[in-house]
Amino acid sequence: MASSSHKHYHVHGFDSRQHLEHYMSDKPDMVFKEDILKFPIENFAKTFAKGHIKGDVLIDLSLGSFVHHLYAASEFFKHILVLKVRDRCILELKRWLDTRTGAFHWGHATKHHADVHGKSEELEDKEGKVRSAVQHVVKCHLEKENMTDPIVLPPADCLISFWLIDNISKDQEDYVRYLRKFSKLLKPGGHLLLFGALEISYYTVGKDKIRTLTYDEEFVRKALAGEGFVIDDCKVKKRTAVSDLTDYKGMIFISAHKDK
Repeated sequence: MASSSHKHYHVHGFDSRQHLEHYMSDKPDMVFKEDILKFPIENFAKTFAKGHIKGDVLIDLSLGSFVHHLYAASEFFKHILVLKVRDRCILELKRWLDTRTGAFHWGHATKHHADVHGKSEELEDKEGKVRSAVQHVVKCHLEKENMTDPIVLPPADCLISFWLIDNISKDQEDYVRYLRKFSKLLKPGGHLLLFGALEISYYTVGKDKIRTLTYDEEFVRKALAGEGFVIDDCKVKKRTAVSDLTDYKGMIFISAHKDK
């Protein structure tokens, strides 16, 4: 399939449940466990455990209906505001938050987070803490000056963006534009935790191939520096998954703060 016929997440959307089943499930044949499930859980946990990222408000601007990247954040923030581009992803996330029948099972991710902290006896409490912290899930309109119009969000102490900017940017200039726009949600000196895929052009959800921006580590480092961010930590993991569902070469996790 030519890249011109690939779909775009923010324009066409995708089946949010299939997306989770392909890349986040606990099925024995789910090959992305190390790269997309464990790698971010471990790095978010280690980053928050350092104790310097905390405050009143954390904003999450991430792809799909993921929640595993918020487990560590809920230990340090009582107010997590989640912004979503697609209605279907909002419904999928709310199904889990409201513990409705048929919600996606995140128990395997919860267990791994607890194992990282050596607190495997706190599984149920961990999911409850995340649900309590995520107080609002808000529709996000990317092209509006105020993306949550008419709601005005308080400035955040921390912003997490998990694999979203890659999916909404048509080129590298667009990536920088969205990075600049997202950073306006932060307080001066606020922290950005960024997770993305390196050297990727597509991923598959059901029968659809979703286009995503191709970039390398050098590009994202320069983009952050150009927007006034100081990188505190950067971790790259080479691909281990064997699958034709997607063609990424690696995953990148970056912790940075906005220079005052």
